[in-house]
Amino acid sequence: MTRHLVITGANGFVGAHVAALAAAEGIGVWAIGREDEPSAALVPHCDRYYRADLEHEWTAPPGADAIIHLAGLAAVGPSFAQPQRYLSVNTGIMTTMSEALLARDDRPRVVVVSTGAVYAPPADDEVVSESSPLAPTSPYAVAKIAVETQADYYARRGLDTVVVRPFNHIGPGQGAGFLVPDLTAALLQTPPDGVLRVGNLQAARDYTDVRDVARAYLAVAFAPSHRHRVYNVASGAAHSGRDVLETIAEALGREVPALETDPSRLRPNDPALIIGSPRRLADEFGWAPRIDWRASIRELVAQQSGSAVP
Repeated sequence: MTRHLVITGANGFVGAHVAALAAAEGIGVWAIGREDEPSAALVPHCDRYYRADLEHEWTAPPGADAIIHLAGLAAVGPSFAQPQRYLSVNTGIMTTMSEALLARDDRPRVVVVSTGAVYAPPADDEVVSESSPLAPTSPYAVAKIAVETQADYYARRGLDTVVVRPFNHIGPGQGAGFLVPDLTAALLQTPPDGVLRVGNLQAARDYTDVRDVARAYLAVAFAPSHRHRVYNVASGAAHSGRDVLETIAEALGREVPALETDPSRLRPNDPALIIGSPRRLADEFGWAPRIDWRASIRELVAQQSGSAVP
C-alpha cells in the first residue's frame, strides 16, 4: 500500500528536495504552499498540491502517514527587524495544524523542523548534542523554541510529534538570504581588482547538503518508532566562512578578491564555532551524510553561474 507524506512549506528550498526523495521511494507527496501553484522543482514529485495560508487554515485531507512541517519564516537575518512577526507566524502555523489534527481520528507523525540555532553558543570546540543548553541568539531561534514547546505540548495531547534540529544546510536550489548563494552572487558581481564586502568570515558552521537533510527527515518520518523527542541533523564538522568563500572562488576559476568587512552584515551574538553531533540520528536510524560539503557548494555555484560543475 502506498504511503503518503504531507509537506508544508513545500515550495521552499528544502521542500522540493524532500518531495523528490520521497517520490523516488514510492511515497505519495501531498504538498502545501502559500503560492497559487507548485514550483517547477516541486511539480514532478507532487501528487496533490494545496494552496493555503497555514497560519489560518489547514487544508490537507485525512489519510497521510506522516507530515514534514517546513512552513514558516526561515531566514535568520530579517528576524532581527521583525521579531514579533516571526514569533506570531511560526507559532500560529503550528497551532492551526496541530489543532486540526487533534480533531481527526487519523493522526500522522509530525516531524517538526526546528534549527540548530536554538542552542547556546558552545564553549571552545565543544560539539553540540541534543542535551546541550538552549539559548537563542536571534528572534528566529526564539520562534523555533516556541514551536518546539508547542510540539511537546501537542505530544502530550496525543499527537506523534518529533523535532529535528538541522544545522546549516546548503545545495542546489538555495536562494538569496543565505551564505553560499549570497557570497556567490557577490563574487560574480565583483571584478578581479575590486573589493568584496563581507560579514564575519571567521565564524565556522556545520554544513550538510540539503539532500542528506531530506534523507534524515524521511528516516524520522517513516521509522516504525522513535526513541527520542529531538534529533540533530548535522555533519559533525565545521568550516569557516572563509573556507566557503575560497571554495566558491575555486569553483568559479578565480582568486579571492580583496575583502572589506561590512558592519551591516555582522549579526549580534554571532558564535565563533558551531558543530552539531549527529550521533543520536546515526545510532537510531543509521543516517550519515553522503555528499561532501565542497561538492554541494560547487553544484550550487554551477547552477547560479550557469557553468558546468568542475
